[in-house]
Amino acid sequence: MQMPAPSASVLDRRARIVARLRDVLPAEAVIDDPNETRAYECDGLTAYRCPPLAAVLPGSTAEVSAVLRICHEEGVPVVPRGAGTSLAGGALPTADSVILGVARMREVLETDYDNRIIRVQTGRTNLSVTGAVEADGFFYAPDPSSQLACAIAGNIGMNSGGAHCLKYGVTTNNLLGVTLVQMDGTVVEIGGAHMDPSGLDLLGVICGSEGQLGVVTEATLRILPKPEGARPVLIGFSANEIAGECVSDIIKAGILPVAIEFMDRPCIEATEAFAHAGYPDCEALLIVEVEGSDDEIAEQLGLIRQIAQRHDPVEFRESQSEDESKRIWLGRKSAFGAMGQINDYICLDGTIPVSELPYVLRRIGELSKEFGLDVANVFHAGDGNMHPLILFNANKPGDLETCEAMGAEILKLCVEVGGCLTGEHGVGVEKRDLMDVQFAPQDLEAQMRVKDVFDPKWLLNPAKVFPLAHSEARRAG
Repeated sequence: MQMPAPSASVLDRRARIVARLRDVLPAEAVIDDPNETRAYECDGLTAYRCPPLAAVLPGSTAEVSAVLRICHEEGVPVVPRGAGTSLAGGALPTADSVILGVARMREVLETDYDNRIIRVQTGRTNLSVTGAVEADGFFYAPDPSSQLACAIAGNIGMNSGGAHCLKYGVTTNNLLGVTLVQMDGTVVEIGGAHMDPSGLDLLGVICGSEGQLGVVTEATLRILPKPEGARPVLIGFSANEIAGECVSDIIKAGILPVAIEFMDRPCIEATEAFAHAGYPDCEALLIVEVEGSDDEIAEQLGLIRQIAQRHDPVEFRESQSEDESKRIWLGRKSAFGAMGQINDYICLDGTIPVSELPYVLRRIGELSKEFGLDVANVFHAGDGNMHPLILFNANKPGDLETCEAMGAEILKLCVEVGGCLTGEHGVGVEKRDLMDVQFAPQDLEAQMRVKDVFDPKWLLNPAKVFPLAHSEARRAG
């Protein structure tokens, strides 16, 4: 069905808004041609699309402030966007909104090795933060699989983690301060180049807020000295549940690897064909990495081998070279892309207690049979951050809806066993109507009151995080 053409008043308002934005930004930084705004109609959750009114690409905090002030005055919703790698629809626009992208904001503003910090504009990619300091023997710890492309802005918005979060924590554990621009254009500094500032933990509120409270334009991040050495091992098992039991036993033993990653057979096969990482032929695979001196590595791997042997592994193989280690991690980092080459999928992000891994993996297998859709499992096993990929055919009528229904059941399962809806991808649009599964009405009300304080008109990142009826009622006033 053809949509009706916009009315003259709507067109006049759109033209006025775009003209005002062009008054405060370079001409090339304002995009309103419908053919060009299509590039911003979705993020990594491509099942949902909606072209925005316009997209803007400011280059500084001052320009972000000017854009937000205009949109606030005009009552225009704003959708902050990092690199658009969100898998939960976190940067999905509405038709009346302006996309505010930070892709032009990529500068390193300060590096302080004595205090182990780096301050960057938030359009800088995750991996390039390490790239700025690695020649001097430092690195930035959070490492989501999309780290080659994802922006620090999005990492902060979703509180992203990555394979090595088991030891080093997620974004909130490595974020010291931000420059935040509020919806009315006010610029505030929260935290800074020091540990544990006094007063309210506003930084903890901002990290993981999914663009609901403001636009983060600059970030002060913790950097760490590179470890003396690191070595991954591959442990293959005959069943998913057995691999889950091994993970639980490693954690219960008090061993703290840098990372414990899990892949099942569908993911192993797709990844091996894509990256040629040398993975063993097995039903389930753990990648366990430890670090330290040679003696420390040997001691930790000895303990891990003892635990693994109790579960009768198909294979236990230590990396023998830096090149082999790189190939092992290239395979894991390529898993989502490898699966995308062979099938449409939705990637979930529920988090569970590690002790529940065997049960949850078994239930996912049962749900796969119930709904008639295959599942490929790849996830951060050490902290229980599940990433089941539900495979479906986007060209088959009803398949997407079945996939979403199965995904909802898996996320409910995560909450039932004591976990939560999301570990690092965020709520976005994907999980917003499941929020009342995890939170009581009074809990949601408390969260929405925080947004009321930062964004009274509810113009920032509309229709996300909170159940849609709640958001619409709040925005209507």
